[in-house]
Amino acid sequence: MTDLSPQLSPQLSPQRSRIFSDLSALVSFNSPHSTPELAEQHEAACAWVVAALEERGLSVTRHPTVDDADTVIAVKEPVGDAPTVLLYSHYDVVPAANPEAWTSDPFQLTERDGRWYGRGAADCKGNVAMHLEALRLLEEHGGTDLGLKVVIEGSEELGGLDGLVRLIEAEPELFRADAILIADSGNVAVGVPTLTTSLRGGAQVKVTVDTLEGAVHSGSFGGAAPDAAHALVRIADSLFDEHGRTTIEGVNCLEKWEGDEYTREDFRKDAGVLEGVQLLGTVDDAPADMVWARPAVTMIGFTSTPVAEAVNAVNPRAQAQFNLRVPAGMDSAFVAEKMKEHILAHTPWGAKVEVEISGVNQPFATDAERPAAALLGQCLREAYGVENLSVVGSGGSIPLTTTLQEQFPDAEIALFGVEEPQCGIHGVDESVDPTEIERIAVAEALFLQRYS
Repeated sequence: MTDLSPQLSPQLSPQRSRIFSDLSALVSFNSPHSTPELAEQHEAACAWVVAALEERGLSVTRHPTVDDADTVIAVKEPVGDAPTVLLYSHYDVVPAANPEAWTSDPFQLTERDGRWYGRGAADCKGNVAMHLEALRLLEEHGGTDLGLKVVIEGSEELGGLDGLVRLIEAEPELFRADAILIADSGNVAVGVPTLTTSLRGGAQVKVTVDTLEGAVHSGSFGGAAPDAAHALVRIADSLFDEHGRTTIEGVNCLEKWEGDEYTREDFRKDAGVLEGVQLLGTVDDAPADMVWARPAVTMIGFTSTPVAEAVNAVNPRAQAQFNLRVPAGMDSAFVAEKMKEHILAHTPWGAKVEVEISGVNQPFATDAERPAAALLGQCLREAYGVENLSVVGSGGSIPLTTTLQEQFPDAEIALFGVEEPQCGIHGVDESVDPTEIERIAVAEALFLQRYS
């Protein structure tokens, strides 16, 4: 077995051509979950992952889940008392929406200006390709005594909470490991190695407001008749203060982030904030505070009468879907219930309101100073040839992490990956920088060699 020492790490040579080949094959599958007309594509992506892992000499099995999306588990048994490492990613993607809006075919990996474009190129098929390249590099340098479990699920984007989580709860031994590397995150910028130490949990909160038996003429009744859309706008506005900061009565919404900074300049660029438009909060509220340390409410959908169908009438009903995000250290169910109480308390004019809470998931936090995470951080620094490692939070949610933490409290969990802000995950023209796949594959191979 070759020791992948710091002197050797620059000599590791990931091959871009085989990475492109793997990712091109994966991207070619239009594989969102829960889309009946694309079930064959989803199945084909799963079968491709099985074959690719078998080529790496692993023992591969498929495990059906309650959401009808098989989870692929590939295993290499440890030598002697060597520890076991679990590598995670997923092969499903979000829908490409309108392919005509893309610059190139979303299901044909295309290189432009040094980046590779395609649906799932970063989230998360790029991470699947990274795992495969790391395993190849490991083989080419003598292998490892470690036990390996490679878990690639098929319903992370649209239903993983009902699928993989229930499988873990039902058959925990399939997933037991000493260290768990979750490749479904990424760097703060291209070329800046990063570990993510916290994720927000959250919930979906649907609000329905009724004020009238039916629509009435705005000329005859407008001005006195209570408009349901107006009432819902008032409710939504109550969830924010005059600076745009989320405000939920009974919940501390002013915590401060203690980790690495997220500068206003970087945040504006990453979020695509238009020139002249202010960030929410005061001068004392840093972006990291707002997106990593505090609850956040986003109205992700609103329905009354569509503009194209507007008539001179007072709206009798309006609905909104709110996405609630809850930081580490808080209980998502508690915050969601407090949000419901807040909505009911701020409903104007005695309007009839129904609040439905669903999809509650808890936040996650880990310690970057624990041995496995610290080793991964060192491997990332070496792979990138830099001295500093960025340690950040994430405003997103991965419910899987909390389940793994609850089931295996002694296992170390680390989050990283090939994504960075330019990737535009979930959007049109999603892309990945191939150097990110290469460097992170090297870092993962180094970790797998040294952790044993």
